[in-house]
Amino acid sequence: MTESEKAEGRCGWCGTTDPLYIAYHDTEWGVPEYDPRALWEKLVLDGFQAGLAWVTILRKREGMRDAFDGFDPEIIARYGEADRARLLADPRIIRSGAKVDAAINGARIWLDMRDNGEDFSAWLWSFVGGRPRVNQWRDFRDAPTQTPESVAMAKALKARGFKFCGPVIVYAFQQAVGMVNDHQTTCFRHAQINDAHGQKHQSAGRDGGSGD
Repeated sequence: MTESEKAEGRCGWCGTTDPLYIAYHDTEWGVPEYDPRALWEKLVLDGFQAGLAWVTILRKREGMRDAFDGFDPEIIARYGEADRARLLADPRIIRSGAKVDAAINGARIWLDMRDNGEDFSAWLWSFVGGRPRVNQWRDFRDAPTQTPESVAMAKALKARGFKFCGPVIVYAFQQAVGMVNDHQTTCFRHAQINDAHGQKHQSAGRDGGSGD
């Protein structure tokens, strides 16, 4: 596939000019992620995105990874007031006290779950039946902003004590980590991800995908 063919078929939300956004669309968005730590990092980043454009987080992501010690829950869970002050003075991150506190608290919850024998990845994936759901949207704007599954996951996350994880944020998270494939059907990544990860399970979509 040529670059021009890719550009013509890409999901409209990623635009055509920002190389960072295009690379994220072409290599990360919608690819199933099963690593528990990586899933937690993405959930934290989605929380930091609340009220902002995702490209803002992409531009700050490497700086945030450095500031947050590689998003290592073992380290972040031990953060104290000095670390919190350091983070809130660091221009590389989104300097929101509430979001920083949510990240620190989330690391502690993540560790508690792990130490209690719970698999964070398996728990999150259980909300979509343990496998990716494949939607069939002709246009990315046809996709919902939340679903019953994202509502259920958001409720469960909040019950655990996680913050900045409402159903809209959670659905964006599910899209990003491949729990649902919401690439529009004209996008070359829709089929690529399905083929690479064996996504045969179909959800209802605007051009006739079968639901369950």
